[in-house]
Amino acid sequence: MDQTYMGYEERIITPKKTVQIAGYDARIDNRSRGVMKDLKAQILVSKRNEEHFCLITIDSLGFTVELASSLRKRVAEILPARMEHVMICFSHTHAAPNAAVEKEYYEFVCQSILSGVKKAGESTVPVCAGWGIGENTVGINRRGSSQSIDPRIGILKICGENQDKIKVMVVRVTAHCNVLMPDNYMISPDYFGEVREALERRYGCKVMMVQGASGDVRPRYRQENADHLEIHPEEEHLLNISDQMKDRYAAQSQKALKDMADAICESIHLVIEQIIPKPISRISMFSVNSLFYADVPGMKRAKEIATEAWELAGIDGSGWLMEVERLLNKGEMRQRAEIEIQFFAVNDGCLCGVPSEVMCDIAVEIWKKSSNPMVFLNGYTNGCTSYLPTATEYDKGGYEVLWSNLLYYQYHGRVMPLNRDTASRLEKEVVKAWMEF
Repeated sequence: MDQTYMGYEERIITPKKTVQIAGYDARIDNRSRGVMKDLKAQILVSKRNEEHFCLITIDSLGFTVELASSLRKRVAEILPARMEHVMICFSHTHAAPNAAVEKEYYEFVCQSILSGVKKAGESTVPVCAGWGIGENTVGINRRGSSQSIDPRIGILKICGENQDKIKVMVVRVTAHCNVLMPDNYMISPDYFGEVREALERRYGCKVMMVQGASGDVRPRYRQENADHLEIHPEEEHLLNISDQMKDRYAAQSQKALKDMADAICESIHLVIEQIIPKPISRISMFSVNSLFYADVPGMKRAKEIATEAWELAGIDGSGWLMEVERLLNKGEMRQRAEIEIQFFAVNDGCLCGVPSEVMCDIAVEIWKKSSNPMVFLNGYTNGCTSYLPTATEYDKGGYEVLWSNLLYYQYHGRVMPLNRDTASRLEKEVVKAWMEF
């Protein structure tokens, strides 16, 4: 059997100056005011025969697909490899710089990662690996208490060839990375940072965190009594509060971060010893591309959406309305999107990602249709575009389906979410590609 080698490296990517934060774009002032905890970029380079594969995790809300693709191409040149052999997973923390605006910061991150890729590629060692599943107790479906969540925490345990000490643990968890709410202006990896540190202390290995299909899943632990601060679960608008109240909320946030970490660590601890690493019989990164569409609304419907967003969430849709009108005047009745579905397969499991805020039921359906609980669909992979709802959630509308586009259309290039049938089509594409692999 051909041997698989892996090398790990990480870089601190905390901005060195005040930057614009991404994640709460409805805030009037969105500039950072210090650092709570360092941001990281982590790199895992795999080598088998003459092929190289690279998994990168970044503490960021998510780059645009264009910026992520540019970085992937640069990484591929260093390995060397094809671009589809480079997967970038974004944590979706709401307390990191807006790379689309902060050009200098984006280049700093790229240079940091490129140096890390080179170093990781030079330090590969023989490895074996195994998959396991812990219980996800930290996510709540924010579209309704009766809605489901993905109950799995995915664990890829990578050890040396003697199957002894854990070298790297890849943890896939499904819960929005916004424990820290809009009263926070400090740079932070959110709960991902707390989980990494706790697991690394406990198991003496490096830990990479991957965000699942969490478009409709919020973290279970947040500030106590936070409901009065929320107009909408994603774009909360704070009341004027005293310094004493701010201190109390800061203390609650720190407790919530720790509670998230404790719960995830406990779930992993219950199963980690049961995961038996095996020689890697197959490893691959590959992509399939599918064409999807988003219909442009007529002006009457667009105005209804903008009015609803303003009245229910305080979101100003004037710029979005101008863009809708511009498209209609050009005769563009729908917009197209070629979506890359990327797989990182190791033995009998895989991380599968798309550059969307995917709702969790899509990941669950793919697991069921593939008959393999080790197939993990993730969002925020190789970029971050609009929400991708199920057909049922599409019909409900609301922030994830409609209002968010009024804020972020300028980044993902579409004024509406992908059409109602997109989720079912995506599920079929993923299962088909995996079964044929």
